[in-house]
Amino acid sequence: MQLPAFPSSLLPALGHIMRPLVRLMLRKGVTYPRFAEHLKRLFVDVAEREFGLDGLPPSDSRISLLTGVHRKDVKRLRGGQELDEGDLPENVSLGAHLVSVWLNTTPFCLRPGRPQPLPRLASVGGDCSFDALVAEVSKDIRARVVLDEWLRLGIVRLDEQDRVHLEAMAFIPQHGFEEKTAYLRHNLHDHACAAVHNLTEDAEPFFERSVHYDSLSVASIEQLRERVSEDGMRMLIAFNQLAAELEAHDLPSADQRQRMTIGLYFYTEPSSPAGSDPTKADRP
Repeated sequence: MQLPAFPSSLLPALGHIMRPLVRLMLRKGVTYPRFAEHLKRLFVDVAEREFGLDGLPPSDSRISLLTGVHRKDVKRLRGGQELDEGDLPENVSLGAHLVSVWLNTTPFCLRPGRPQPLPRLASVGGDCSFDALVAEVSKDIRARVVLDEWLRLGIVRLDEQDRVHLEAMAFIPQHGFEEKTAYLRHNLHDHACAAVHNLTEDAEPFFERSVHYDSLSVASIEQLRERVSEDGMRMLIAFNQLAAELEAHDLPSADQRQRMTIGLYFYTEPSSPAGSDPTKADRP
């Protein structure tokens, strides 16, 4: 079996994509040997799951040939602990669900997309309280536990009337590294899946578009940042409302359920001087 030569443009593109992730690893103390071992396990895991023949899992020799990982390591890694490829952590998933209900369901919103401040206690607000909101989604967790965590993460605030205000129009923690890491994993993974699909599959491509300019002033960048924050959030709230309405009426069987992610992002950094190495601009 002869492996096809990869396109010459692929490694430079992957290196450019990895640059901010390497920056993150270095800032958080993840060394090259530790990540390299994790990456080796990942190569073996993907080859085992997705590159079988005739519906059968690949042999150690085939995985070694595909990945370049030594056969001895392939055997060791295949018998080890599976990589964590699960969904969003339960606390993050629960939080996103609660925010969606708050945004789209009466009496918790004035209208879809306009969450209203909620009295903290059911004894004060009844069915239109933060207690009732949590009970709407889960009977197994106390509203006070959710509130304390959301106050810590900056998702809500309490006013002088003991009402709870939603500070983030989606479940986006302002604090809390673990929660932010969960969204890093989810969002970048799904964006990468869409891009890889568009590069490798003949099926209908996923929508993946961006707008980019390189000669704007700081003032113009700030104007665009504000416009993206306002219009982008309105768009995401509208998609969230539509998805919630559709999910309420969908009754797919367990093996027919589909998940989806819709994203919008904004990024800016200094442009590279003409004729300079473009990778040097990719620094904080």
